[in-house]
Amino acid sequence: MPIAPLPDRGVVEVAGEDRIAFLQGLVSNDVTLAAPGRAAWAALLTPQGKWLADFFVLDAGDGRLLLDCERAQAAMLVQRLGRFRLRARVALRDASEAFVVLAGWGATAPPPGQALAAPDPRLPEAGWRLLVPAGSAPPPADAAWEDWDLHRLALGLPDGSRDLEAERTVLLEAGFDELNGVSWTKGCYLGQELTARTRYRGLVKRRLVPVTVEEGPLPARGTPVLAPDGVERGEMRSGRGNRGLALLRLEAIARGEALACGAARITPRIPGWMRLPARDAA
Repeated sequence: MPIAPLPDRGVVEVAGEDRIAFLQGLVSNDVTLAAPGRAAWAALLTPQGKWLADFFVLDAGDGRLLLDCERAQAAMLVQRLGRFRLRARVALRDASEAFVVLAGWGATAPPPGQALAAPDPRLPEAGWRLLVPAGSAPPPADAAWEDWDLHRLALGLPDGSRDLEAERTVLLEAGFDELNGVSWTKGCYLGQELTARTRYRGLVKRRLVPVTVEEGPLPARGTPVLAPDGVERGEMRSGRGNRGLALLRLEAIARGEALACGAARITPRIPGWMRLPARDAA
């Protein structure tokens, strides 16, 4: 199983007897899904239902929930979550220095050791998430984070702020429904109203989809994607090599248009897990 360290990932610790109830009312997914050996993927939204951060919730089995998040967002998450603590018996801290975060993929089980491990809940092919206490021997890493990046791009998985925009992105544009990042049954949470309305009224007009660069250099993030008539159809997000993710209007995907992005020509490549209205209607 390839294992890669993820130096851009950090950890937020949520401890205390009210930890589950506290997070349950704030994040997009059902926190009770997290248990030893099992993780949940969830997002924190604005009250208006726009993305702020996403993370994996892992149960340490000792009264702590650990949020595998972007390292650059850990302090923000502690601050934002702390606003809602009120009388809840929880303690929050940025524990990024206390853990090393790794990802493994390509096999059915992680290596033995001290790592806190759980399958990536988004897709079976995504592999495993591993948190190793700093100072202990981590599983031998035989891959680089760039290898993991290529793997997740091939699967079409978003990578936080590299693909999503704070206070602008709607979860269903980024596949959170199909990738097990939203619970439709657990009850209210911050931003739940817009998320539910977007689903039930079919308000999604754009989707973050994998693209292949057929010709030319990999476009930079934010480069407009243009149809043959010059009309903008979306924009490029993260990428590596000849793979990337782009936020595209659904009609551009349905028409199969030739798309230009900077000096490159790109082609959408819709993965089997993704449900698009135009595709379902075909």
